[in-house]
Amino acid sequence: MQKIEQTEFWKGKFGDEYTERNHGEWDEFYKEQWGVTRTELNKEFLGEMSKDIRILEAGCNRGNQLEMLDKAGFKNLWGIDVNNQALVHARNNKGLNLVEGSLLDIPFKDDYFDLVFTSGVLIHIHPDDIKKAMSEIVRVSKRFVWGFEYFAEECTPIEYRGNSNKLWKNDFLKLYLDGSPDLKVIRKKLVPYLKDDNKDMMFLMEK
Repeated sequence: MQKIEQTEFWKGKFGDEYTERNHGEWDEFYKEQWGVTRTELNKEFLGEMSKDIRILEAGCNRGNQLEMLDKAGFKNLWGIDVNNQALVHARNNKGLNLVEGSLLDIPFKDDYFDLVFTSGVLIHIHPDDIKKAMSEIVRVSKRFVWGFEYFAEECTPIEYRGNSNKLWKNDFLKLYLDGSPDLKVIRKKLVPYLKDDNKDMMFLMEK
């Protein structure tokens, strides 16, 4: 039931409204929010990787993060999302390969991508389903799993724009390692907010 509730929520009106809000100059937003640009974070975590690797963003929305990787020179970029309106926007970038799909059933074969990542997406998956989503991400990645998500020491529900049961902070890196102990942490970084006591975590793991 939770799968249906979460998926339908993001496929519907609320997901469309989120897509319309989810635009702008991302480096400026990151600099204002965390004091570091997304370009700088991407370079810190992916700077030594070949630009030819096949990358999937699981939950790409309108493709903002993929576009930043495209500008950085990565050439083989894919994205999935449950919201069709988001994919309409994302298809404005002709260099992206986009498919409608859910993290709970990623429509690709095992080890199809060199790197799979999420950015502010795991936080919206119900705790009952998070292990399934993570196992799907690990399944379709041949080598790397990368993430940037809200951080808390334990699962913490947060009201999201007047909606309960739609947002959770957590230690997502620990959840990955608990579910897939063969993963090795290459790099992790807590990124504190400038204006409050919250913090996010970026992490990169290798199979």
